[in-house]
Amino acid sequence: MKNYKVGVLGATGAVGQKFIRLLEDHPWFTVTAIGASERSAGKPYHEAAHWIEDISIPENVKNQIVKTCDPKAMGDVDFVFSGLDAAVAGGLELEIAKAGIPVITNARNYRREAHVPLLVPEVNPGHIEMIKKQSYTAENKGFIVTNPNCVCVPLTLSLKPLADAFGIESIVVTSMQAVSGAGYPGVPSLDIMGNVMPHIGGEEEKIMWEPQKVLGTLQNDGTVKNAGIPIHASAYRVPVLEGHLLSVLVKLGKKNVSLEAAKEAYANWVSPIAHHQLPSSPEHPVKLMENVFFPQPRLHAYSAKGMQVSVGKLRKAGVYDFAYTALGHNTIRGAAGGAVLNAELLVAEGYL
Repeated sequence: MKNYKVGVLGATGAVGQKFIRLLEDHPWFTVTAIGASERSAGKPYHEAAHWIEDISIPENVKNQIVKTCDPKAMGDVDFVFSGLDAAVAGGLELEIAKAGIPVITNARNYRREAHVPLLVPEVNPGHIEMIKKQSYTAENKGFIVTNPNCVCVPLTLSLKPLADAFGIESIVVTSMQAVSGAGYPGVPSLDIMGNVMPHIGGEEEKIMWEPQKVLGTLQNDGTVKNAGIPIHASAYRVPVLEGHLLSVLVKLGKKNVSLEAAKEAYANWVSPIAHHQLPSSPEHPVKLMENVFFPQPRLHAYSAKGMQVSVGKLRKAGVYDFAYTALGHNTIRGAAGGAVLNAELLVAEGYL
């Protein structure tokens, strides 16, 4: 396997730091360029970054000089990961893609673009074909691939076994989101300690829209026909450090599905990318737990190195067919780790 030279954009921010951490010992990818704002450019990474991870800065990055986030500064990288803030990501990512450098981004700016995949590898791997319709460069050498919102990822993964077996008619989801989802410095302590914030700006709209594209159908013209599933979402910020917990109500396309059949759907579901044996892909991307007190963020957010979505309290519901609880690590599975897995799939499928 070729060793790929990669750049990390927004490397000093919370998501950028998670990229740096996850790539430290990656068997395929080596960080050779780190980009950040002009105020950080020119400094060694350990001076530019206010490091918030609970390990030391990886030695291979610690003394790298931070560059600006432009194509020439990135040098001869094979592709870049982007942890840029949405306020600046759009123009910078487009500039890099037009320079012939693929962009694997966590930012939201291109998620709704017609030919940009909104990718969760175990849910919609076929959507990477959308890249062929992108026209940032004549040879399709530069392209953009996005991963969804940190709630959309565990939501669609937890729904996938049920969707494959029975179809989905409608969904109600309440997300209880960890404070790390707000980045650094995040939510003021006097707002969140011993409290719950009942609103997260723009979050509910993303949760209702993004699964439509992820669960949608790829068309011959390289666009996706959205799933058209009615989704109602509520988003709350809770005093938990890491791990977004979801309470989900789902109405299935098939009627009169028994609880036993629903459990079997989870037990028998096989990831469509399992044959690739990707480095970041867990053996069980979705795990159904029998203990009614599970999953819990403190106990299960880091399951399978943070890449597994845990499902529990699966039960018959009143108005809807089933209710369950799902948990995903928001900055790993729902952000940087999801983007790394996207890149691994692109390598396996010959796009990188």
